[in-house]
Amino acid sequence: MADVEMKPVDEKKEGKTAEEEKKVVPLTPTAEIKTNIALIDRAVATLEPRFTHRVLRSLSHLRKRLDNKVLRDAINETYTTDSASKKVLLSWLPEASTEETMDIDPPAPSKQAQAEPVPEAEVYFRLLILHHLLLSPSTYPKATKLAHETIEKMQALNRRSMDPIAAKVWYAVERTYELSGDLADARPHFLAAQRTAALRHDDETEASLINRILRSYLQYNLYDQADKLVSKTSFPSAAANPQHARYHYYLGRIKAVQLKYTAAHTNLQQAIRRAPPAKTAPGFYQAVHKLTIVVELLMGDIPERGLFRHPVLEKALVGYFEIVKAVRNGSLSQFQNTLSKYAAEFEADKTYTLIVRLRQNVIKTGIRRLSLSYSRISLRDICVKLHLDSEEDAEYIVGKAIRDGVIDGRIVHEKGWMECGGQKSGYGPEVSDVFSRRISYCLELHNQSVKAMRYPLNAHRKELAAAEGAREREKELAKEIQEGGDLDDDGPDLGDGF
Repeated sequence: MADVEMKPVDEKKEGKTAEEEKKVVPLTPTAEIKTNIALIDRAVATLEPRFTHRVLRSLSHLRKRLDNKVLRDAINETYTTDSASKKVLLSWLPEASTEETMDIDPPAPSKQAQAEPVPEAEVYFRLLILHHLLLSPSTYPKATKLAHETIEKMQALNRRSMDPIAAKVWYAVERTYELSGDLADARPHFLAAQRTAALRHDDETEASLINRILRSYLQYNLYDQADKLVSKTSFPSAAANPQHARYHYYLGRIKAVQLKYTAAHTNLQQAIRRAPPAKTAPGFYQAVHKLTIVVELLMGDIPERGLFRHPVLEKALVGYFEIVKAVRNGSLSQFQNTLSKYAAEFEADKTYTLIVRLRQNVIKTGIRRLSLSYSRISLRDICVKLHLDSEEDAEYIVGKAIRDGVIDGRIVHEKGWMECGGQKSGYGPEVSDVFSRRISYCLELHNQSVKAMRYPLNAHRKELAAAEGAREREKELAKEIQEGGDLDDDGPDLGDGF
């Protein structure tokens, strides 16, 4: 018996080693920047903005890995010649130390001179440097100067391919002013740039600027001006989903302050649908859900319990979960304790004034529970159980609840108590009248259906008579043809039908 060679096993081992060698090695920050510059050049050459969008999607991950050395190496490798753009970009970075210059080998001179990168590449480098300068408070003034210079350069170029990058630059400009504490000073720049972007039909830039202006207004509680801006501008429909999500979130905040809770809830639901995944943008995801919970409580609804178990929302919604439990139980003392405990968190989230409005909902829930438990209760006991200030407040609140239809009862002012209407047992003349109306409606509907299904009498006989008449006419026509002979002998006087 011949020996069997084990070549297949060796081939499998070789395949495994080849797969291990082919494992993707993550790019260094410098190499990633160079790849992004190549994609930007390709986007400008082919007029395809999707390559630019691909570059910008990696911005949030890339800016966390930036430092002076990475940016300096990327600029030197991208700009091979000593151009004016290269000198300006390097001037925003500190000079390299002697140790770094000794570690870096000078780039080999290329036989063919490389072309100057497109202006979009320079603005992209400025964007990276701007994000890097925002990491330290000591470089905030330098970041402000760079932001102004970048804005002037973008507006002077007026290139359509610059639109996606310009939208990100305006976000960085807003972040610069916000960290410096001068966000209100940036508002005139945003308004002027928004008018220019609307005239040039730069959708991404216009959408970003509208969101920047709305954020500036809401930061200083200028809700009337924000509402006027929304009414006099139209948000670009071609903007990206993140911009739409921010816009709907700001609209939800404006409508909630204006007591338009249904419209606010609709906008917040749109923001949740259009927002990035929870793990990609956890801060925005938490902010939208915090406001949504408060709006649902103001509408009289109770949020689902599973929402508070979400891994991204569980810790952020602890205070809001306590508020929901207080509103559901109708306990005013629990509501006041929770409000005082988490007041700092609610003020930071800009939801404190909305949560204060829930006090009336808590009181109404508590009164409804008392009306179901007691047939008669004194106003003094209501004041004690709901932790109200005085019996006059209790009388006013109970009277308003009766007028609004929250409870069924009346106040006996002479004796100082509230008489609650007894619960209906489901029997009596009112119930029988309702059943009688339902039965008569069903019988009438049945009679109308039967009448609609009936057919006219003797209708089939008319069809039979028509069929018999047609057969008789065919027989007469056949006889005329047989008696008349061949049709070809009659000449051309047969008529138009032949």
